[in-house]
Amino acid sequence: MSTFYKLVIKEVYRETPSAVSVSFNVPEELKSNYSFIAGQYVTLKLTLDGTEIRRAYSLCSSPNSGDLRVTIKEVADGVFSSFANNRLKQGDVIEVGSPEGKFTFEPKADAQKNYAAFAAGSGITPIMSIIKSVLENEPKSTFVLTYGNKNPEQTIFYDQLHDLQLKYVGRLFIQFVYTKVNVEDALFGRVDKSVVNFVLNNKHAEKEFSKFYLCGPEDMIANVSNTLKENNVPEKNIKFELFSTSTTETKIENTLGGHTKITIMVDDEETTFEMAQKQTLLEAALKQGIDAPYSCQGGICSSCLARITKGAAEMKKNSILTDAEIEEGLILTCQAHPTTDEIYIDFDDV
Repeated sequence: MSTFYKLVIKEVYRETPSAVSVSFNVPEELKSNYSFIAGQYVTLKLTLDGTEIRRAYSLCSSPNSGDLRVTIKEVADGVFSSFANNRLKQGDVIEVGSPEGKFTFEPKADAQKNYAAFAAGSGITPIMSIIKSVLENEPKSTFVLTYGNKNPEQTIFYDQLHDLQLKYVGRLFIQFVYTKVNVEDALFGRVDKSVVNFVLNNKHAEKEFSKFYLCGPEDMIANVSNTLKENNVPEKNIKFELFSTSTTETKIENTLGGHTKITIMVDDEETTFEMAQKQTLLEAALKQGIDAPYSCQGGICSSCLARITKGAAEMKKNSILTDAEIEEGLILTCQAHPTTDEIYIDFDDV
């Protein structure tokens, strides 16, 4: 479970007109707390107008760099992202959670593999960390990135990616895709089935890829994943992380009229109380003043992950847990309503 510490902002760097990268000073005594694996994220916490806001942002820096850096793209009606893009500055203090997440890559120095990634917009953020980790730590491996945006000006890390191509000639290959402009050597349109087939069966037909990393909107991930499977890529070789979701909510309200006796384990402390089944497990915990972990509250990240050891709950939305993980008792508490008279959930055993 993530632990928060107050960190001073070292730098706020403008990546595009609508995105900034934020780097933090990490004191020597906290270095081990912020050691991370490529692809992980941190949760940022601050209070705006008296309301606590938490948001998860992927680390874009290399684990070797000693730099704890996230990239924040401003989105419409995004309270946190708007604040970060327009008001955050060097010297400000923000509470930063310790790194977490399973969309990861761990290098092996003697490996000789080909990796591929499909990203759109700010979905490049965790993949940038993974790319750097591959290039720096697996000298015999290559990486193919397919990256969709509106235009070059809105492309996060555009210059960095070109610099990496020059530094790692013959090891990093990039296919840009733009929806608003025609650019030489770039594809026009979205990262869809035709683009995936072009990359796999034409441009890089000679390569056999060991792992695919997908990050972006849910529709893009679904289209790319389905196309990869049509090209006989095993599902176990496809890893993904959502940056937005359009999953339809499961209607379970008609079963949620009663109350449940709930016991919650957080940081080795048990709390038992009665909750209304119309509440989510996370809502009930927070209402009791329990310091349960959470970030997006939208079922996209896994910060609020817990394990059910007694009783049952049903999620109104799930885009990230597999059937096997659900069978093991794992649950996204921000989406889960209890469906039994008694339930025990453990935030520590995940």
